[in-house]
Amino acid sequence: MSCPRIERERLEHAIVGPYGMLAENSRGRLFPEEPCEIRTCFQRDVDRITHSKSFRRLKHKTQVFLQPEGDHYRTRLTHTLEVTRLARTVARALCLNEDLAEAIGLGHDLGHTPFGHAGERALNAIHPDGFKHYEQSLRVVDVLERDGRGLNLCYETRMGILHHTHGAPDDTPEAVAVRLCDRIAYINHDLDDAIRAGLLTDEGVPERIRRECGERNSERIDSFIRDLITNSRDGVLRMSPAMQETFDYFHSFMFSDVYTNPLAKGEESKVEGILEKLYTYYTAHPEALPEDYAGVIERDGRERAACDYISGMTDGYAMEKFGELFIPFSWSVK
Repeated sequence: MSCPRIERERLEHAIVGPYGMLAENSRGRLFPEEPCEIRTCFQRDVDRITHSKSFRRLKHKTQVFLQPEGDHYRTRLTHTLEVTRLARTVARALCLNEDLAEAIGLGHDLGHTPFGHAGERALNAIHPDGFKHYEQSLRVVDVLERDGRGLNLCYETRMGILHHTHGAPDDTPEAVAVRLCDRIAYINHDLDDAIRAGLLTDEGVPERIRRECGERNSERIDSFIRDLITNSRDGVLRMSPAMQETFDYFHSFMFSDVYTNPLAKGEESKVEGILEKLYTYYTAHPEALPEDYAGVIERDGRERAACDYISGMTDGYAMEKFGELFIPFSWSVK
């Protein structure tokens, strides 16, 4: 019986174009290991991320709206899945490696804090070395997962995760696809959630966006993705100048009318207080951290361990630990 992985790698020569990343050409893993007989290295990365604890926790982490009441608001997990599906669509249309795009998409936000970007800003202000979620995402897959052993992902997956916000000169086209699809996904689904939350109405969406992108969420996403696919060539992914201008306008509108809207951000000062108190407590009492953080404390110090632990918390768990540590028992509601 032939090796399924080898057969898949041969097939990639037919389905992955000249600018896509072939699995057989990967620069490899941090620690060499025997290849899987069934899966390519990028397929293996997809599975390792999907089965990780940090991936499962994303379902209880805020995207934009803190503790929203309703079942249809995005979480960090649904955002991740939307980005990944868009990236796979783009990768397939442009004959890139879909498996690599999927791995980067699934792993890009593993290091995100509880309470969305409010939590990220809080930890960045508190931790002496600062905090960036994309750097933490790489730390999660390299160091923190699997009880400190990390996931040992491929170089291309790791760098795509690290650079998914700002990019890097040597990005693979698959990494660029994820970065662009991340931006397309979040401005569109955050607008959809803002309308659901009553911050905006359908009629309140600027006429330029509705005219050039569409009236509905699905139409707007389709407009951007189609334009991106149509105007990308020779391994360079880009939107048309006109659509890029519209995207930039859309992006600016989201920051002015949604991301900084007092109604959406009224609880953020509480987030800062919660995370600051947790951080102060765990740096003063490193023995209160879970046992599997002992290696982090020894190697990187108690501040880094506290930051790692808090950034990995879900929204609910952060509030639960805050309640246990700082709210007197007699005040608790039972």
